[in-house]
Amino acid sequence: MWMNDVAAAWTMASLTQSAMLIALVQTASSLPVLLLGVPSGALADIINRKQYFFFAQMWLAVNATALTLITVAGALNPYLLLFLTFTNGIGLAMRWPIFAAIVPEVVPRETLSSALALNAIAMNTSRIIGPLTAGAIIAAAGSKYVFVLNMILSVIAMVVVMRWKYQGYVSTLPGERFVGAMRVGMQYIWQSSRMKNIILRAFLFFFQSTGLIALLPVITKEHFGGDADTFTLLLACLGLGAIIAGTRLPYLKKRFDLGDLMNYGLIVLSLATTGVVLAENLWLASALMMVCGAAWISFANSLTNSAQLTLPGWVRARGMSIYQMGLMGGSASGAAVWGILADEFGVVISIVLSSIFGLLVVFLVRRHRIDNHPLEDLSPVCPIERPLHTPDIDLHAGPVIISIEYKTLPEKADEFKKLMAKARKSRLRQGALSWSLFQDTEHPGKFVEDYVFETWADYLRRFDRFTAEDLKMQEERHRYHIDAQPPKITRRVAATIKD
Repeated sequence: MWMNDVAAAWTMASLTQSAMLIALVQTASSLPVLLLGVPSGALADIINRKQYFFFAQMWLAVNATALTLITVAGALNPYLLLFLTFTNGIGLAMRWPIFAAIVPEVVPRETLSSALALNAIAMNTSRIIGPLTAGAIIAAAGSKYVFVLNMILSVIAMVVVMRWKYQGYVSTLPGERFVGAMRVGMQYIWQSSRMKNIILRAFLFFFQSTGLIALLPVITKEHFGGDADTFTLLLACLGLGAIIAGTRLPYLKKRFDLGDLMNYGLIVLSLATTGVVLAENLWLASALMMVCGAAWISFANSLTNSAQLTLPGWVRARGMSIYQMGLMGGSASGAAVWGILADEFGVVISIVLSSIFGLLVVFLVRRHRIDNHPLEDLSPVCPIERPLHTPDIDLHAGPVIISIEYKTLPEKADEFKKLMAKARKSRLRQGALSWSLFQDTEHPGKFVEDYVFETWADYLRRFDRFTAEDLKMQEERHRYHIDAQPPKITRRVAATIKD
């Protein structure tokens, strides 16, 4: 992927002098993830992940083959290159949610942070090897041979996925409906304050940081008068800095709070980015690129790690795809904005403005620190209120209304209502269509909680999604219940009426 990105960016710089078109390569690569994130994440959660993974990799291999053949035929132009970059981004949009969902499934939760750090190091090692390989091939033979190698590697990756022995969780319930799965994924994110803050920070960070990467070919040519080797050197230094910082991330996370580490990373990145375009020689710029890489991985890894730990397994692909949408949305719009400003005012002014924006973000989002919301225990547990087996109920029957009656002390009513606000978020995150709390006008302290699921199968799925945090909240609600018997639960399924 890194070889392909380098070759595409450098090829565009060879086809046109427009800074905007060069920056739009980054936009074309990122935009599909923004457009297809939710559908792709839903598919990754509801169908066989190996089959979907294989299809995504096959798409990338076919796209790489088409780009190679068109380049070899000498028919490539800036707009066709943008189109093929966009279609390559579609394949990445399909592949990324699957990979994001798989990582936490193959390592224990307590080692997830270290595993993600190692994954980031692997990615940034490829960021060095890929550009170096691409740069060497471009300098020796031309960009088309990079595309040829990328085509070969894409086919090899497709074979690897085909041979993968995947064993996924098999539910006795029918699969989720595609549209319903998308709704539940977006609903989960909307009801999670922590995930909303993570996505906001991802959008703003990548909006700012993508300016340096998107405009690096322009910086290389115009500011340093360099060639493909210079471009490769700067990009490799960025990756090297990320690798060095990645090995120190466990230490940094122990020394700094999550919010402070992210703020320091963004401040350092903003200052170092300005330093790159103001540097008088290439060696100083290379050192500053390493600083940029170190700051970038400190922020980005903290974001990704937080997102992974915030999402339960059943909705992880959908949640991570929406997170990726925020990330790529920031990257795509940032590349376009900084590219337009570079065309209008020059690349130095554009990069300086992006750095100022980064410093402003630190100030503007201080109330949206991720660590303001505690991390929930998402370990699966068996719920108390699981219904009895009812084979006579059609799994597709619905809607289903669940009513739970609570009897509380009248003087504790306000406290109970505040607690039920948390219950509302929990029910909606599990897939409920709606939620309401009713207060009995004739019996002070008596409340009825109603929530609705689309089908009986959707209602039963919530028990597979029940976590230790849900159990904790359930116990808190029951502590307010003063009757000797537990809260009464009534389940109603819509009856079919014939005219």
